[in-house]
Amino acid sequence: MSAPLEPVPTDWTRGLAVVAHPDDLEYGAASAIARWTDEGREFGYLLACRGEAGIDTLPPAECGPLREAEQRAAAAEVGVSVVEFLDGHADGLIEYGIPLRRDIAAAIRRHRPELVVTGNFNETWPGGGRNMADHVVVGRACLDAVRDAANRWLFPEVGEPWSGVRWVAVAGSPLPTHGIAIDDHLDRGIASLAAHRAYLAALGGDLSDPGPFLRAQAEAAAALLPGARLATAFELIEV
Repeated sequence: MSAPLEPVPTDWTRGLAVVAHPDDLEYGAASAIARWTDEGREFGYLLACRGEAGIDTLPPAECGPLREAEQRAAAAEVGVSVVEFLDGHADGLIEYGIPLRRDIAAAIRRHRPELVVTGNFNETWPGGGRNMADHVVVGRACLDAVRDAANRWLFPEVGEPWSGVRWVAVAGSPLPTHGIAIDDHLDRGIASLAAHRAYLAALGGDLSDPGPFLRAQAEAAAALLPGARLATAFELIEV
C-alpha cells in the first residue's frame, strides 16, 4: 500500500459479507464490521463453505461443524448474528459457475444490502504471496452475483431483483483505495479472529497469533488514512 486512502462511504444502512471460508473475514475486515454494527448498521455473513478441509488432523465430518460454530462465535464478537453457510460447495474445491452465482445472488436478494464486503480475488496478496483458488473464485462470483441479483431475468426462482448494492468492498486486496478508522474496534476484531481457536491452534506460525498480525496490518493502513491511528483498507468497487 502506498497511495492515500479515501474514506469508505457512510451513507448506507445494510451490509452483507460474502467470503469463501470461516476465518476469511477475521483476517482484516472484522474490526471494520465491529465499527459498522456499533453505528447501528445491519450486517450479515454468507460463507460459501464450512471450512471442512481446513484442519489436517480433523476429518471433514468433524471439522465442518466445529468451524461453523467458531465462525458464529467470531461473528458474535463484532455484533453479527446472521451467519449463513451455503451447501453444495466443497472447501478447497469451490468452482466458479452458475450454481455459485445463483446462491450468492439469492442471498443478496434476501438481505438487500447496499454495501457488499468480499475477500481478495486478485491472484496475489499484498506483499506478493499467491492467493488460493477458493478466494479468487468466491470473490469473482460475488462481484458477478451483485449484477445478477439486479437483473430480473436472471434466477427469477430465487426472489425479486435487488439493484440497491452501491459498492463492493474487497478486503485484503493488494490494490486498496479506501479505508475506515478502527481506533476503538481493533480489539474486537482480534477477539473475533481468536474465536477460531481450533483452526488457529492447527495453523501455527505468525498468522495463528491474532494480535500482532492484525495490529501491524491496521497500523500500515492507518498510515495512509488521515486522522486514523488504526484502520482497515478496502478496494472499493462502485456498482
